[in-house]
Amino acid sequence: MGKMEERKERLKNQIHFIVEIDKVKDIFRQTYLANGKRKENDAEHSWHLALMAVLLQEYAAEKVDVCKVMTMVLLHDLVEIDAGDTYAYDAEGAKDKREREVRAADRIFGLLPEDQGESFRALWEEFEGYETPEAKFAHVLDNFQPLLLNAASNGRSWKEHEVRKSQIYKRNERIPMCAPEIWEIMQEIVEEYIRKGNVIDDLS
Repeated sequence: MGKMEERKERLKNQIHFIVEIDKVKDIFRQTYLANGKRKENDAEHSWHLALMAVLLQEYAAEKVDVCKVMTMVLLHDLVEIDAGDTYAYDAEGAKDKREREVRAADRIFGLLPEDQGESFRALWEEFEGYETPEAKFAHVLDNFQPLLLNAASNGRSWKEHEVRKSQIYKRNERIPMCAPEIWEIMQEIVEEYIRKGNVIDDLS
């Protein structure tokens, strides 16, 4: 295959991936939009996180490559095209979440030219690993954004799912080390919605 043909084949694979990931717009989460009218989809969630990465980078405990964080959060939920969204507090769904998402990552990132597919897959695995400064900050954003939307929609999703303070604190147990100032705000929000009766206080 000549160089021109290779370039054309590469572009075809990239276009295939671009069209395929449009499906992420149909993956709906349990978090309501701030106005409470409907639940957000994964594409909206990822866009929100990418902009938050730019806005809030100064609060990361470690210096981060913000472009890498943005790319990471834009990619992190693409696996849900195949694996579906697993609610943060769904203990049963969490049991095979990793297995489902690895299969999805193999297929979806495998649509790309090999170099890009490997790069995107590595970023996804880095996010999942929660070890690098960028992965830690990406997780901060991934946890902070739904909490903000839950508060803006008057705790509706927390109330519907009978979410407990212990669940929220367990899910966010690493946030204090990754972004202490953001964690302070998160705690204040949780306490407010305990007082309002939307979050069950089981840690008193």
